Amino acid sequence: MKRRNFLKTAAAALPLALADPLASALEPETAPAPPIHLVRAHDDRFGETHSPGYTELLFKTSTAETPSVFAIEHTKIMPGWGPPLHLHLAQEEWFYVIDGQVLAQVGDRRVTLNPGDSILGPRNVPHAFMAIGPAPAHMLITFTPAGHMEQFFRDTVAVGPRQAASVFSRYGMKLVGPPLSPS
Repeated sequence: MKRRNFLKTAAAALPLALADPLASALEPETAPAPPIHLVRAHDDRFGETHSPGYTELLFKTSTAETPSVFAIEHTKIMPGWGPPLHLHLAQEEWFYVIDGQVLAQVGDRRVTLNPGDSILGPRNVPHAFMAIGPAPAHMLITFTPAGHMEQFFRDTVAVGPRQAASVFSRYGMKLVGPPLSPS
């Protein structure tokens, strides 16, 4: 009989014993919240401008702020310009057109993107883009995980369009072809 009472008591206490660890796991962390950084429409997260002349990059997030989960940049691309055909070994690259027109190639598919259009460049799939039309194109580009993309743009901004395969490989990418041509 004592054993039966013990089992009933243990069974009744089990939910209480489990509730405490679950409750503490669900409680909000008490660490102070990180500072909030507002980045205005035409501003860079760090107040910098990254431009080799044919494009202008504005970092909207920092890889340090997102523990390299993602990085977002606003890119202004001059007509007829874009990066060479390349692929990322460990990240996806997502393109969202804000203004202008962009010719994009992902794998073997070429499409014209207009404002509001987006396309994903999966990892290990060659992709490139170029601004087409009379005016510069504006895009938001997101990398996930962020990897070394922020540093790539910081380090290569002075190099411009003549980036070597060895430079791409240093940042987890592979150069696989020339920039796109409009035809």
